[in-house]
Amino acid sequence: MTDPLDDLKRAFEAATPAPEAEKKARDLARAQEIFDRAQGSADAARPTPDRPQRAGIFAGVRYMLTALTSRAGLTATTAIVAVGVVALIPVLRDGPGLRGLTQPELAPEPVVEMRTESDDMAAADAPMEEAEAIAPAPEIMVEPALRSAPPPAPSPAPSVVMDGAGSGALVGGIVAPAPYPAPADALVPPQTDTETFANEDSNPVKVVGEEPVSTFSIDVDTASYSVIRNSLMNGQLPPADAVRIEEMVNYFTYDYPVPGPDGGAFSPTVTIAETPWNPDTQLMTIGLQGQLPAVEDRPPLNLVFLIDTSGSMQDPDKLPLLKQSFRLMLGELRPEDQVAIVTYAGSAGLALEATPASERDTILAALDRLEAGGSTAGQAGLEQAYSVAEAMAEDGDVSRVILATDGDFNVGLSDPDALEDYIADKRDSGTYLSVLGFGRGNLQDATMQALAQTGNGTAAYIDTLNEAQKVLVDQLTGALFPIADDVKIQVEFNPLQIAEYRLIGYETRALRREDFNNDKVDAGEIGAGHAVTAIYEITPVGSPAVLNDPLRYAGDDTSTATGDSDELAFLRVRYKEPGEAASTLIEVPVTEGMASASQEASWAAAIAGFGQLLRDGRYVGDWGWDDAIALANSAQGDDPFGYRREAINLMRLAESLSQ
Repeated sequence: MTDPLDDLKRAFEAATPAPEAEKKARDLARAQEIFDRAQGSADAARPTPDRPQRAGIFAGVRYMLTALTSRAGLTATTAIVAVGVVALIPVLRDGPGLRGLTQPELAPEPVVEMRTESDDMAAADAPMEEAEAIAPAPEIMVEPALRSAPPPAPSPAPSVVMDGAGSGALVGGIVAPAPYPAPADALVPPQTDTETFANEDSNPVKVVGEEPVSTFSIDVDTASYSVIRNSLMNGQLPPADAVRIEEMVNYFTYDYPVPGPDGGAFSPTVTIAETPWNPDTQLMTIGLQGQLPAVEDRPPLNLVFLIDTSGSMQDPDKLPLLKQSFRLMLGELRPEDQVAIVTYAGSAGLALEATPASERDTILAALDRLEAGGSTAGQAGLEQAYSVAEAMAEDGDVSRVILATDGDFNVGLSDPDALEDYIADKRDSGTYLSVLGFGRGNLQDATMQALAQTGNGTAAYIDTLNEAQKVLVDQLTGALFPIADDVKIQVEFNPLQIAEYRLIGYETRALRREDFNNDKVDAGEIGAGHAVTAIYEITPVGSPAVLNDPLRYAGDDTSTATGDSDELAFLRVRYKEPGEAASTLIEVPVTEGMASASQEASWAAAIAGFGQLLRDGRYVGDWGWDDAIALANSAQGDDPFGYRREAINLMRLAESLSQ
């Protein structure tokens, strides 16, 4: 049996004619001849007016749109292109290096299309049906905010960021431009600086034989230190007038002896040590440590938040930070405490009636509704805040108005003297006024200081949430519950022992000698647990550091000095119990060996040196930043919250900025 395929193969072979050798040779020769002729140069193309059908890129595109694509497909593809354009516009607008380009700069240069007469004729011959086949592009809707927004300022042309292999970095499908360094004056928009600070020239050196008595009011404010920190952290040295050395020193807590249960509101501590910047003088450091009553024994608290909501408070470090700060404070209040909110901007208004502190959600909702806008009617706001505080007050309660502002009182303060008298009258009725400053640029520190001093309150500047934690949480009891009013310090120096002296700081708190015994003269307050530090630089008799020559005609009046000749000075402190009209007197003689140098006194000296270097450094000689930093490092001691370490870092930063 044979295979059918084999039979079919043999049939094909039998039917195929045998090849003819001669014919095969002729065919090969003919093919070679044709090939050789094709390799030669042909005649040049003959010019002709005839044009091939669909020649040229524009005619080809026209043919593609009319003949190669259906209407439905064309509509779909056109919509896809439109969506892609809409998606690409934000990328081009917001991409690095392109944000500053205006619309004309982003537009491509016009392309000139070269057309011939035959192009125009071909376009004219196209049927109208072909044009109708092109679907119109969908309308691109523009948000109203984008229509009204002004174009950004021009910026230099971007460059392409290249990676290590030389390729551009892709962002959103396009090559990301490199950020182009903007001019220094373009990084921060220019702002008008209208800040004012309360300060005086540094206290001069006094001759004991001519002026043996020094009198001043204590100060527990800390605003100056926070302003200094804010300036340094923003890369600039603070204004000299912003530096109040006593507020820098009193920003920190000190481990002074706490008075016993029957020891009065506070007890004084005095130390004598060599001056770090002058070995021929000494530092006499006076420390007052206030009692800290048990928190559960404190009376109910009535708080009226007087909040500046004027247009100048819209910056993130003003009203938004203020809201966050008060949130922290609410957590420290007790259920029996009450809170009210009064706002002022153009006109004053009651944003929250007296509300128990336990109703936290209600208070927070009222805070969240506050917005900045309008001018500042500070006087009207103060009047309404005091009125609300009076309505909240009950026997035994503590009432406090807390003014939160950037200090920009530009409307309503027509009579500063009358306003001061008004605040003093409310102070005498038991409602104290504290001031919290926010923001920079138009910070009216002088106004804030005047209001707080007149209102028997404290002034603090809050530039960070950490500072809010310190002022409104950690030290809330001391800030709101006074233990001593009208605290005055007077020091009489012994001319037999001390030739000269100068008080470091307290320039704005100076009092006349007769004011010390006058209980009608207002002075500073000490809150529960607060510590106050004052530093004198004293020059012993016979020291080469004496700066003043003896008077020619005065003679030697030291022979008339009485008292213990071994005493260096005599310290007197007056204060009133809260609500009392008569003052209490404390007297302490100061002797050479009464107290040796302590770590706390060394830290206070380092901060006092820091402040003097920031001002004029007139009395520190060659003592510089390295010396201040070394002294602070050696005296840092226990620092649970890191405030002292922060101060050392600020010294290092000030050293760099001062070079």
